[in-house]
Amino acid sequence: MNESTDARICYLHDHRQSRGWFFGDSPFSFDTPLLLIQLSLSASVTATLQRFFTPLGQSVFISQILAGFILGPSLLGKNLAFKNLIFPVSSFYIVDTFAYFGVMFFLFIIGVKTDLSLIQKSGKKAVAIGVGAFLTPLLFNFVLGEFLIYSTPMEPRLHRSILWIGSFQALSSFHVIVCLLADLKLMNSELGRLAISSSMISGMCSWIWAGIVFTGRQGVRIKKWNTFILMLLFLGIMVLLAVFVFRPIVLWMARSTSNGKSLRESHVTAIFVMVLLSALFGEFFGQHFLFGPVILGLLVPDGPPLGSALVNKLELFVSSIILPIFFVVSGARLDFSAISLRNFAIIEFLAIFALIWKVGGVMLPSIYCKMPIPDAFYLGLIFGNQGIIEVLVLEHAQSLELIDRQSYSIMVLSIVLFTGILAPILKFLYNPSKRYTSGEAMTIQYANQFTELRVLACVHYPDHTPSILNLFEATNPDRQSPICFYVVHLLDLGGRSAPVLVAHQPGARNSHSHESEHIINALRFFEHENRGNVTIYPFTAISPYASMHDDICLLAAEKRVCLVIVLFHKHPLIHVPEVEANSIRAVNHNIINNSPCSVGILFDRGAMNCNASILSRTEVYQIGVFFLGGPDDREALAYACRMAKHPNICLTLVRFVDDDMGNYYMNDVEQDIDIINEYREANVKDEHSLYREESVKDSMGLISVVRSIERSFNLILVGRRHDENSPLLAGLNDWNEFPELGCIGDMLVSLDSDSKVSILVVQQALSIQNGFDEYFGQDSSAILDMNWNDVRVWPASRGPM
Repeated sequence: MNESTDARICYLHDHRQSRGWFFGDSPFSFDTPLLLIQLSLSASVTATLQRFFTPLGQSVFISQILAGFILGPSLLGKNLAFKNLIFPVSSFYIVDTFAYFGVMFFLFIIGVKTDLSLIQKSGKKAVAIGVGAFLTPLLFNFVLGEFLIYSTPMEPRLHRSILWIGSFQALSSFHVIVCLLADLKLMNSELGRLAISSSMISGMCSWIWAGIVFTGRQGVRIKKWNTFILMLLFLGIMVLLAVFVFRPIVLWMARSTSNGKSLRESHVTAIFVMVLLSALFGEFFGQHFLFGPVILGLLVPDGPPLGSALVNKLELFVSSIILPIFFVVSGARLDFSAISLRNFAIIEFLAIFALIWKVGGVMLPSIYCKMPIPDAFYLGLIFGNQGIIEVLVLEHAQSLELIDRQSYSIMVLSIVLFTGILAPILKFLYNPSKRYTSGEAMTIQYANQFTELRVLACVHYPDHTPSILNLFEATNPDRQSPICFYVVHLLDLGGRSAPVLVAHQPGARNSHSHESEHIINALRFFEHENRGNVTIYPFTAISPYASMHDDICLLAAEKRVCLVIVLFHKHPLIHVPEVEANSIRAVNHNIINNSPCSVGILFDRGAMNCNASILSRTEVYQIGVFFLGGPDDREALAYACRMAKHPNICLTLVRFVDDDMGNYYMNDVEQDIDIINEYREANVKDEHSLYREESVKDSMGLISVVRSIERSFNLILVGRRHDENSPLLAGLNDWNEFPELGCIGDMLVSLDSDSKVSILVVQQALSIQNGFDEYFGQDSSAILDMNWNDVRVWPASRGPM
């Protein structure tokens, strides 16, 4: 495989199509089937390695480069039989062309997903960190390189390129850092957002430096300054054509598809043709063919409708199928057998110090801006990672003879080693949830009823809005107890590279607001109808599903929210593709597990999904609370008590008891009795607030009672977690289809029923529960020994509902 880069070799090229094994033709002797085998093998090996490396915190780049090592001359390529069969020298002309074709569209995708407005939005902190991450290692490595030149004997080739080696080790890439953060699920963390905005600055500085070095090198090699000036002139013409011709065209395409229309195939075809022409234009006038597609990609507006459509059509095929073959081709250029120990030590010495300078250049401005030292250190480690962009830069530097082949091999090996070490360190040491889990938990039960209640609701689609607004109305905001609602429209990070959290101010226009416009208008109308009682703050969060919960949890912690409401991933009136529904379900799971406050999961069977108020359509809106005991049930009752103050709401507390067992399963029984007594004392004369006890002995009895009374209500509130040792829940966990709803919630959702009752499953904040799981793990004998005569329980009302 190495011969493909060393010499010109003549070989017989037969254009006949393979007739197949039956006629004596081997597919490995023909270009097309050989290319298909190479693509399949490269993609398969990369995907297999990624399955093993992802749990270890390794990025996709590591799997891709290792696949190149395995299939290249470093490992399997040493075997002549494998090399001549799968990767013969004659195939590298086509494979190399195909690989760079994939790289061209890969870089175009990177440009499409990049939001250049991040540069304008970057604050002084991000600018200082970005400049420090680039300038500090560049300057100090130059100084260190000069020192090595005069103090250390080295080969002439290394002596000529040592300064360039030091400068290329100082580079960093916006795309590489964004991909690393996505792989580690840190994009929505505070550190991740700062890294993204800072890496945009350092990445632009790196690209400008690389462009200056490469263009200057070409000018030196040409030795005709008029030709060099013409190259710069046509480079400027390319940029002007992209800005003043291509940019208006794609903006017109985006406007023509912004009203819910699908992107036309003719538009996509036109953009792809312009990408190919831009690459051809660059090749004609002495520029690298990758330059044009990158510029065009940057000028395409990110996100829907145009950016998302282009990324969806290209990214999976290019990244998973075509791109892996590029690393095999790159692996063919690596020759570890020719590496001398002395050269390796010198270049690695520079690489280690480049990492130290980079971490220091990031930490100093970060600490100056009062960032905690551990976070500043982790941010420096993030900037220490490099990837495919740096490999491309090194390949071009090798082709321009700025570095030799041995130095290229060592530098690529250095990138793999450092990235392979730093990524797992970040994955296992940095905890992005510490910021919103270290404070005091917030719950409705312990909130002051006469102060403003703060609730955060998450919606994924405009069709979710009526359900949320009807729940808001049922929460009963009034002047004595106003409510502040934060509503976040959650959107997948499709066609974008950086997550965005947008706060929509009244009357202000935002580039992302068109996707949330209908939701915002409905919220503003609800706020106007309830002015003085309700304040609404709408947000749009655009982020990957894997880290979407970080936005919600951080916002809940910052705004001191008592309850986060999420919609169940299934809805009878809203069709959601299964893959997307599973992603939404995963977001709900993450919010439940990480939220600093209580969480409610709303399952609407369709009755609440209407534009008219549900409370105005009936004289009495029936709400039931199913109470078995525990912190979650107490939180559900506390929330229902706020609802019960609405004149059109009738609240019924249904408490399930087991007379024979003496309620032993309610480990937290004293607090349960207290909140029940408070409820009954406060509503003793209120005919719209009822209390009912149901005596059951086992899970079958519980199911039977629930079936008989569920139709009596429009909305049922229930706690998520209960004592698993309770005989009333025996066997229910074995049939639990949706664990996020708990036993009772899952039973209500899964019951074969044609009722229209909606379900709200409530979980109290984890850290306020004083060892909730420990309570359920207690020996039940401590509960059986309790003196029940000291516990005052109001007599139960067993009349009809």
